[in-house]
Amino acid sequence: MQTVVGIGIAADGLVNGCLLIDYGMFMTRLYLVRHGETVDNVNRIMQGQTQGMLTDNGREQAHVVAREMADKKIDAFVSSDLRRAVDTCVIIARPHGCGVVTTKLLRERDWGGFTGRYIPDLKDAAWPDDIESVDALKERAGRFLEYIRSQYPSETVLAVGHGIINKAIQSVFYGKEMKDIPPMRNAEVRVLDL
Repeated sequence: MQTVVGIGIAADGLVNGCLLIDYGMFMTRLYLVRHGETVDNVNRIMQGQTQGMLTDNGREQAHVVAREMADKKIDAFVSSDLRRAVDTCVIIARPHGCGVVTTKLLRERDWGGFTGRYIPDLKDAAWPDDIESVDALKERAGRFLEYIRSQYPSETVLAVGHGIINKAIQSVFYGKEMKDIPPMRNAEVRVLDL
């Protein structure tokens, strides 16, 4: 993206008295992806920070993203260290011939005592005290964004996370409440220019 900034003086390197600045060269582009569908997604089980296993459909979703992203220049692939995200990221990274870096910063929200339970049964349940707070989740999301900015300046990164941590990342990035961030479907890709 090029932006023209008028400076009103003639000097070498100026075009018609305007300095051309390519802000794209200063940004880190983040393709934020949710992992593919898992067995627990299908069975409506609260996964939290369990490993999870992709379904055949989840693997196919990852292959679709891999094909869609194959012609994009991506410098690094980063994933939550949970299996469902790593497996998704490995499939997406394969056409680029790149390895995957994992980080606990991208782990799903820790659902504490709700982990492993059938989601419809939780509608009226009292929340246990051991659930990761929204403040702690958003603090972790902010640390993830800072990690990406500092480790990959002016590069393009594809990162595979989970529904709620990805929502927290976008909440921090856009300065919005989490409830105002639309949920991500499995294997959905969103773009954040940091």
